[in-house]
Amino acid sequence: MPRFKIAHVREQGQNIVIVPLDSGFGRKTTSEQQVIAAELQVRSQSAGLAGQVVPVWDCGGGEMGFLAPYNWHAFFASLNLGWVFANVNREIYW
Repeated sequence: MPRFKIAHVREQGQNIVIVPLDSGFGRKTTSEQQVIAAELQVRSQSAGLAGQVVPVWDCGGGEMGFLAPYNWHAFFASLNLGWVFANVNREIYW
């Protein structure tokens, strides 16, 4: 059964479901990443969580990768995984 600890936050009037994934996510193709993100979106909505799912991962060297809408890039570029893990407040599983 997949389980994901998430940070369900509200930022600039938007609900965001931030899902930390392992670093291997960053090595997947864009298509594979989008399929995984879509599955997480469906599962988070089924769990009653409002907001856009944004997968994040460790890129190494203290950098965090993210798959977010372009207009959110500045916000996510200002974050790090420490902030994400400090804001983990929910879990989704199926």
